[in-house]
Amino acid sequence: MVDWTILRPIWEPRMLSILRIMVGLLYLEFGFAKIFDFPAMSDHQPYHLFSLTPGLAGILETVGGALITVGLFTRPVAFILSGEMAVAYFMVYAPRSFFPALNGGVSAILFCFVFLYFFAAGPGAWSIDHLWTTRGYTRERA
Repeated sequence: MVDWTILRPIWEPRMLSILRIMVGLLYLEFGFAKIFDFPAMSDHQPYHLFSLTPGLAGILETVGGALITVGLFTRPVAFILSGEMAVAYFMVYAPRSFFPALNGGVSAILFCFVFLYFFAAGPGAWSIDHLWTTRGYTRERA
C-alpha cells in the first residue's frame, strides 16, 4: 500500500513544475503561431507589432510562455497572462455565445485559471525562481 502522506510533500512541488512547464510550452506554441506562423495556421494574420492581435498577444504569449516554461518571474508573469486570457475571452469568445463549448473559448478559460493558480501557488521545485530562492539570490536573503 502506498503511503500518500510521505509522497505528497515530495511530489507536489514537482508535479506543479511539470504542469507549469507543459502549460508554458503550450502557450508558447500559440505565440509562435501568431508571430512566426509556426505551426502553420490556416487563418494566419500577418504580424503587426502595434496591433492587439496578433501583435501584443503574440508578444505576451511568446515571451510569457517562455518565462513560464523555465519558471522565471512566474508569479507576475502568470498574473499578466491570466489577465490577458480573461480579456481575450470576453473580447473574442463571449460575444459568440454564452457557453464556452459553443464559442470556442474553453482554452482561454483554462489558461486564465491555470495562470491564476500559478500566481497563487508559485513555480514549483523545478524553476529558476526556486533556484534563486534556495541559493540566496533574493533580496530577502541578501
